[in-house]
Amino acid sequence: MKAGLKKRIDHLVGKAVHDWDMIRGNDKILVGVSGGLDSQVLLKILYDLKKKAPVRFEILPVHIDVGFDNFLGTRLKDCIDKDYCSLKLELVRENYGLLAHSDKNRENPCFLCSRLKRKKLFEIAEENGCAKIALGHHKDDLIETLFLNIFYAGKIGTMKPRQSFFNGVFDIIRPLAYVEKKDISLFAEKFGLPEFATPCPSAGKTKRSQVRKMLEGLYSHNKHIKGNIFRAMSNVAADYLLGAENDRYPEPT
Repeated sequence: MKAGLKKRIDHLVGKAVHDWDMIRGNDKILVGVSGGLDSQVLLKILYDLKKKAPVRFEILPVHIDVGFDNFLGTRLKDCIDKDYCSLKLELVRENYGLLAHSDKNRENPCFLCSRLKRKKLFEIAEENGCAKIALGHHKDDLIETLFLNIFYAGKIGTMKPRQSFFNGVFDIIRPLAYVEKKDISLFAEKFGLPEFATPCPSAGKTKRSQVRKMLEGLYSHNKHIKGNIFRAMSNVAADYLLGAENDRYPEPT
């Protein structure tokens, strides 16, 4: 089962990398490692891929400690430096989590913290010559983001497996985009990846958590729903949406 699971995930990652042209020869890829299982699985998959890929690329794992005092960054660094002896985790300490949950912030704490971390990752990538940033978002994340945008932003859109920023200076890539969360959790368990309790006070209380719970209820009633939603994001019937100005009927006179 362990070998079969890894083979399936490797296949899905390889397909995503190929479909979205994520990795090319001599790429230097910053891998955002939050400490969660998703990003740890991403790092292991890319580390293993690096050893057998037909093209050469480099990996720079980076963890941004957002200021909660539980020594997550230090423990994560110890694990990665030991388990991936050819990689050394770059540990960056900031106060983004504390700031996002302070009285100074009137926005969604997750939104501000995420935005600040993303900005810092771009800065670190530039300093280290990395044109690509790999994040651990998976299939379920892409589906949840679609509904978050519909419910709370009034738009139809999600995270793409590969997105360019600053006129192509950087690409964010999501090699796990075709992999389901349940397989990532099972992979982490089978390969003994450490699970760290998140120190964030907003964990489990976010709009994303609410959307996830709603979707899980739907999935439990029909096993085809998740796949249909995912396929729908690349099968858009634009003629049946309300966005085209020239399709609107004139106001009655």
